Amino acid sequence: MGILSMMIANIWVFALTNGRTYTKISKIPPRETALVLGTSPRTKSGNANPYFISRMDAAALLYHHGKIKNIIVSGEKSKGYDEPTAMKNFLIYQEGIPEHIITKDSRGFNTQASIKRTKELYGANDVIIVSQGYHNLRALFFARNLDMNALGFDAQDITKPESYYRNQSREFFARVLAVIHYIFRIDD
Repeated sequence: MGILSMMIANIWVFALTNGRTYTKISKIPPRETALVLGTSPRTKSGNANPYFISRMDAAALLYHHGKIKNIIVSGEKSKGYDEPTAMKNFLIYQEGIPEHIITKDSRGFNTQASIKRTKELYGANDVIIVSQGYHNLRALFFARNLDMNALGFDAQDITKPESYYRNQSREFFARVLAVIHYIFRIDD
């Protein structure tokens, strides 16, 4: 029964978000704001994080193609660690995005918090969520349950098999938790 419930939760997330994610810049309808979900700029070994770079590239692509006017970079900020500042700096200095269109959200400790703060604190309802495709489904689930007019723009995924399987299994369980949070109205 437990495995069946987990599969049903994942099917629900897929069904609710079906047709709301895009991989081609020419196909995605414009929105006022992009919400870029945070990840560490560096891997544990200290190298540049390819997930981080591909999210920044995707956000820049949206801006340079006129699909968005504003960007919210949402992630964790704690002592000695600051995802939103790293994202903002990368977008400005590596991607040529004007500083004045970028808003830092340093309290986006998880996906649900980032989505909720985007709507409630920043007043953004018409958004394009930027992350890898496996993550965007859960993010869109949270956004749709807040009645947001959200789409997902999938940043390039990393093709290493170990990363793929780790991310897919992590998201399988994270989607189950997202459904539990929705059903029982749990706020993070």
